[in-house]
Amino acid sequence: MKSMTAFGRAKETVNGRDITVEIRSVNSRYFDCTVKISRVFSFLEERIKPYLQASGISRGKVDIYIGVEVVDADGVEISLDPSYLNPYLRALYELRDKYELKDDISVMSVASNKEIFTVKKPEEDMEQDWQDLLTVLAPAVESFIDGREREGANIEADLKTKVENISNTVSKIEVLSAEDINSYRSKLREKLTQMLSDNKITIDENRILTECAIFADRIAIDEELVRLRSHFKAFSEICGLKEPVGRKLDFLIQEMNREINTVGSKCSNSEIAHHVVDVKTEIEKIREQIQNIE
Repeated sequence: MKSMTAFGRAKETVNGRDITVEIRSVNSRYFDCTVKISRVFSFLEERIKPYLQASGISRGKVDIYIGVEVVDADGVEISLDPSYLNPYLRALYELRDKYELKDDISVMSVASNKEIFTVKKPEEDMEQDWQDLLTVLAPAVESFIDGREREGANIEADLKTKVENISNTVSKIEVLSAEDINSYRSKLREKLTQMLSDNKITIDENRILTECAIFADRIAIDEELVRLRSHFKAFSEICGLKEPVGRKLDFLIQEMNREINTVGSKCSNSEIAHHVVDVKTEIEKIREQIQNIE
């Protein structure tokens, strides 16, 4: 189980470039990846999202920052462009002389015009650049996934505790439901005995059994409790899967909520009603936690 909220970072100097990769994510229904990348590696942007998906990241709003700082421009040659520089200087001198301007023409003022320079770089090797980036991207992704797994393990432990609490409460509901039927039978017998004895009428045992059966059928929650327990088992099995489980658990928790709502609508026992509220409260907490799961 993995959380959708995590952070990963890696930094390394590769082939004369300081490369920094930061990955962070928050909850999202789908996989939404945004890449902010240095212009040096901008042509590699389209390869990053598939790499993340191939690494097992399938849900979450993922933001990636990739910064590149050149520390060793080996092979880069910078020279002057005479075809541009000469007429540019003549124009500056003419401007100075014709309008009698203060002569502040200096190396730095002229150099502020980048057009006077020509820059020759080695031919780009896209595959080599990708390998250089992977040197830093891979550990950042690994750190990011480790963070997701650690948080996911914490969430899983919390969810299992909550489901166990629900299971214990359901057991109490089961006992109270059986007691409710027995109590109704006793009360019905007592009431009928009193009424019939006053009128000197013999008690019809079959009639009492029939009334109890009708009541028991009306408040029967056996099917709902059986389905709830099957959902508890399915919950545990889903948690053990080696794949994203967030959507499956979200669907399963909806089914649990449906069953406990039915239990609440059938029972008139106030103690059972309190337990139903407790179960619904725990289910809502689980539902909120599941929103964080990939």
